[in-house]
Amino acid sequence: MEKIRKAALVGAGSLGIMYGQRLTEVFGKESVCFAADRERIRRYEGKGLYFNGNRCDFRYIESGYSLEKADLIIIAVKYTGLPEALEAVAGLVHPETIIISLINGITSENMIARAFGSEHVLYCIAQEMDATKTGNLVEASSLGYLVFNDKTGAETEQVRLLKEYLDRAGIPYRTPEDIIYAQWDKLVFNVGLNQSSAVFSANYGEVRKPGRPREVMEAAMREAVRAANAEGIPLTEDNISRWMERLERLSPSGMPSMMQDTRDGRKTEVELFSGTIIELGRRHGFETPVNDWLYQQIQEIEKAYGRSQES
Repeated sequence: MEKIRKAALVGAGSLGIMYGQRLTEVFGKESVCFAADRERIRRYEGKGLYFNGNRCDFRYIESGYSLEKADLIIIAVKYTGLPEALEAVAGLVHPETIIISLINGITSENMIARAFGSEHVLYCIAQEMDATKTGNLVEASSLGYLVFNDKTGAETEQVRLLKEYLDRAGIPYRTPEDIIYAQWDKLVFNVGLNQSSAVFSANYGEVRKPGRPREVMEAAMREAVRAANAEGIPLTEDNISRWMERLERLSPSGMPSMMQDTRDGRKTEVELFSGTIIELGRRHGFETPVNDWLYQQIQEIEKAYGRSQES
């Protein structure tokens, strides 16, 4: 493959819409599409998807009913939607297709590799964007940047192709030598910030002030660092300190994705966050009381969705 010419996205959440809009603006909708089932396509086309107040002119292809192939597949669903997303893009994969996942956590790439082969997968995380979604409307002032690389850290042909494509698209990126370390580093932040914000309904400004939400956030992060160390990832207290410094730079009124989920009654990614840390604690023989508590609290919040709908 000389260069990436056609891209497909699956998932019309905040990141999918934000990056889908940028790619469509730059390359045109004949070169960019969203893969979805028939019912979702009807909903997207009927109500529309909007980015910063403008209706997006996306092209949709129905899962399983297209002969089209994609050079790049961007998986932008929540973790709970990954199995369905893999089915949606299965027909788009050709021998040289590159697949990246914007899903939080440290497990989605392994699932993608089992489905299509590890030769298709580059490891990726999305950082420092400020996209928020309400209904079918996404607002964002910053694309943030993508952090990606081959699992081995080698400068492979796939890495070169993706860098060249993102350069053309004007999407910032970084390629750290150790992408697994980078994924774990972000997981530590998500375990603390996302979950504490959701449980206490605390935005960035509220969760960084001295008080219970901040105490829980930092304690959960420390348990995540211990889990990383048990898995051979050399994170330290310095990682937590750097994330707390970044938190100070975020808009006080902003909120992480899990707080948006609980606000809107959506299924959260708690299994990716405290669920992962709890499982690793059991595997390596250490306790995770803060993540145990957060897991229980978020489960109760999700159960309340159904009760409120019934009342």
